[in-house]
Amino acid sequence: MSAAVIVSADGRTLVVRKRGARVFQQPGGKPDPGESAVDAVVREVAEETGIRAAAERFLPLGRFDAAAANEPGHRVVADAFLLRVPDAYAVPSGEITDLRWLTESEVAQTPLAPLSRTHLIRFAWADLDRAI
Repeated sequence: MSAAVIVSADGRTLVVRKRGARVFQQPGGKPDPGESAVDAVVREVAEETGIRAAAERFLPLGRFDAAAANEPGHRVVADAFLLRVPDAYAVPSGEITDLRWLTESEVAQTPLAPLSRTHLIRFAWADLDRAI
């Protein structure tokens, strides 16, 4: 899986809720056959949010593992990337039913997938020289 931590110039980060899910997570999804992790995140972000950005704008954050949000007893492994965007603007599409631009103070009360809460959301406000 590939996931994007998207951060707007005003310091908010984008989370999405997929159809049938109770929790929010970073935009992303599974690579198509033969597709690289970065190509998958570029495609998934565009499909789910309408945000279009070139692959070189996605900063690799690493590979992370956590309990799957929507599949009890399963785990998810994701290659994560950071994308900075000028505006906090996105349009839910495809399997996305809802999206939110969160401030750091809103994270605690937002229902987040384990991968997001445990690993990814912190990158939105991290000093990346020390966080990776």
